Amino acid sequence: MHGLYAITKVTANNEECLFEDVAAAIRGGAGFVQYRDKVHNTPARQRIGHRLLMLCRELGARLIINDDIALCRLINADGVHLGRNDGDLASARMSLGDSKIIGVSCYNQLKLALQAQQNGADYVAFGSFFYSSTKPDALPAPLSLLKEARASLTIPVVAIGGITADNGQRLVNAGADALAVINGVFAANNIEAAAQKLSQIFIHSIETGKAL
Repeated sequence: MHGLYAITKVTANNEECLFEDVAAAIRGGAGFVQYRDKVHNTPARQRIGHRLLMLCRELGARLIINDDIALCRLINADGVHLGRNDGDLASARMSLGDSKIIGVSCYNQLKLALQAQQNGADYVAFGSFFYSSTKPDALPAPLSLLKEARASLTIPVVAIGGITADNGQRLVNAGADALAVINGVFAANNIEAAAQKLSQIFIHSIETGKAL
């Protein structure tokens, strides 16, 4: 888990545009896509999820399913992301097997991340680091949390919440391995260009690290 992690922005009437938007994000550098859908029913989610998986396979990205272990297993996606009320990590691992990626939201609590790592999570996500219109009531997370996590964890650390090309570098400098972004990519006028700017943060960080 490294680089730009694009999280879909799904509405009731954007299904066809969704695939074009995801393709543009991947072309811009997103190596991971999370299918997050709070709108459609189960049959529609299965259909959309399968099409997204085929698109990710074609363009070289990995598809993570938000909240839905059963859907991940049904379409054979690359993994699942679990929030506080989305199921037990151990049950997810038993259902999906060792080869699937399982990520866990840890909000602003390092304690949750340490527990998730111990229980076999492949990555943890912290946030919200900045104001997010997707989750305006999310608890704020300080940049110092990323530094603490980087010093305490051996699995990748993902930052989420109001991330843009203008503030993403601060998160990577503080220890984030990946940036999970919704509106910073999918609300942009040019999705591919927005994804490219966010992806370049990691290229710059690698080049700077080599220079040091």
